[in-house]
Amino acid sequence: MAGTLPRLEPPAAVFLARHGLSDAGLEPLPSDASPRSYCRVAGEGKLLMEDRTDPVGYGAFIRLARHLNSLGLSAPRIYGSDPAVGLALIEDFGAGTYGRLLAAGHDETTLYELAIDALSRLHSHPDACKVMVPSYDLEMLIEEVSRFSHWFVPELDARIDIGEFDAGFTAMWRQALAPLADAPKTLVLRDFHIDNLMLLEGRPGAAACGLLDFQDGVAGAAEYDLASLLQDARRDLALGLEHTMLERYLAAVPASCGTRDEILHRYHLLAAQRHTRLMGQFIRLMRRDGKAGYLSFMPRVSLQMQKALADAGLARIADYLDTKLPGWRDAGRRLATLS
Repeated sequence: MAGTLPRLEPPAAVFLARHGLSDAGLEPLPSDASPRSYCRVAGEGKLLMEDRTDPVGYGAFIRLARHLNSLGLSAPRIYGSDPAVGLALIEDFGAGTYGRLLAAGHDETTLYELAIDALSRLHSHPDACKVMVPSYDLEMLIEEVSRFSHWFVPELDARIDIGEFDAGFTAMWRQALAPLADAPKTLVLRDFHIDNLMLLEGRPGAAACGLLDFQDGVAGAAEYDLASLLQDARRDLALGLEHTMLERYLAAVPASCGTRDEILHRYHLLAAQRHTRLMGQFIRLMRRDGKAGYLSFMPRVSLQMQKALADAGLARIADYLDTKLPGWRDAGRRLATLS
């Protein structure tokens, strides 16, 4: 099996042989922040996925891939799986991620319209939540913003009492996020951004948007994925594109998703929550996991967080940070130099 990573050889040999691919060559693909690894099966239009360290995530990937396809969306088809060894044979969508296409000059508006259409279809589908996923409840949302306290704050000022800071910080977030309990629920993919979206030529409508990295899916407020897409840590959108895409989304989703004002408020609120989480998450990836590359996104995420706090009407949280953590607004630029 030319090109096979040594650690994959024993389980991969048996697994591939079972699927008639014992002589196939494997080309390792670059890894990301997840525990999964992938190898392209040469000439087969398939990928060998390995995830031996996270059986829950592995199971969720298989389950959600099948569910998303049943909704008329495009997740990789599952050709075979073996949970005992954490291996799966899945559809290979190729290399046309949104990130690569945009870098090559592909029309930005066309790609984002397609992504919005995929989200609209997901959020409009009556069966979207008919799959076993955790609830994106208040406790999970609070745990995520608490990462800011436990990772970003000590990175900026090691003298701060983290427990005291976090108690005040999460109390304000708990109050701010409480209304989400009454929001209409859908399947939230949680990492709906340019590195996890692909253009699939020849597929009709929203199915032309290939979906990746959805194993952390939850049942929660739809606007989280909308914010992931339109306030992406990885890139700035063209001037006015965020507004145009929001209007496209608002025109497409049914009245059951809420009023225009309700949707937009949840959008800004969840954007603020997401950016706050990422400010801590990127530091955690560096310090705990040795992945410093994400720090290059810190200047953008810092500005996005500040704007989203203002747009969501979360002045109390911004004032708390200004008082307890002077310099937090400008820290992103300094932290980016550590990447």
